Amino acid sequence: MKTTAAVLVGLGQPLELVDLDIPVLKPGQTLVEVVYSGVCHTQVGEARGHRGEDKFLPHCLGHEGSGIVREVGPGVTKVKPGDKVILSWIKGSGADVPGTVYEWNGRKVNAGGITTFSAHSVISENRLTPVPDGMSMRLAALVGCAVPTGAGVVFNTAQPRPGQSVVVFGVGGIGSCAVAAAALAGCTPVIAVDINPDKLALAARLGATHTINSKTTDPVAEILKLCKGGADFAVEATGVAPVMRQALACVRHQGGTAVVIGNARFGTTLEIDPREFNMGKRLLGTWGGDNVPDRDYPRYCKLLMAGRLDLEPLLSKSYGLADVNAALDDLEHGKAARPLLDIAGVAGVLGKAA
Repeated sequence: MKTTAAVLVGLGQPLELVDLDIPVLKPGQTLVEVVYSGVCHTQVGEARGHRGEDKFLPHCLGHEGSGIVREVGPGVTKVKPGDKVILSWIKGSGADVPGTVYEWNGRKVNAGGITTFSAHSVISENRLTPVPDGMSMRLAALVGCAVPTGAGVVFNTAQPRPGQSVVVFGVGGIGSCAVAAAALAGCTPVIAVDINPDKLALAARLGATHTINSKTTDPVAEILKLCKGGADFAVEATGVAPVMRQALACVRHQGGTAVVIGNARFGTTLEIDPREFNMGKRLLGTWGGDNVPDRDYPRYCKLLMAGRLDLEPLLSKSYGLADVNAALDDLEHGKAARPLLDIAGVAGVLGKAA
């Protein structure tokens, strides 16, 4: 069996749409027909060479999506053929199979435990979570990365109490989810900081009480005006080192916490005044929002289905698999908050209810 996939052949080059031969499934692997795939800044960084040397070229990309299980390998018990599933890079229960190798005209093409920029993908059992009945597959795709990372950094890592203040630096897909989660958690004010007016407008729709354009305004000074003594929490979702410093600078002494989500370019260093820590501030990292998929993903799905987390505004633009390079470009240049690849052509797979 063959499948069509968008493959990274060389750093700094456009992805190539090629036909891959699908190998026989190993124990713990599944074959999934991908319906939707999210596009994340991680893929932009990989494709542009911002993550350093890539020893696995050529390889498949994508780590967030939704799909339908078509075949399972030996020993798989978590899902069965026909199940609708969330596809996520964050490991849950089940077999942990490192990856697979496809063939392309006699050439080896690498893939990790999950890739989603393809019509069909061989995916490790522990990267799958069943989709609840009645849930939109479009929204389910966001639960692969954007929602657990952005909302998880609020619910699991920062854990603010109602009435505490939260600042989110960078309100793309993940930052927007953090804004929506902070609003749902009862935080106030919820302050969004970005240089893109369209993203700030989207953040306001998702629950931000205040927005700051850091291209025209000193964000730290403005935050200190809005939050006397500094904010309780700051979430950094840009991957830019100077912004990480701003996140730490804007939180209050004696307990203010800054959490870094953003992936910096390979080789970037962060300089911090150690006196910030003497003042009792805390700087935390997070591994994808510190989620346990089997515990947290069903909870996110309930919130999405109930409209408590209303993230439909994130999905304003969809692309076909053949338009994957346009999706990467639009994400890189701020023209789309969370591009979604409509890989299956939806109507032929799930109908309009998808």
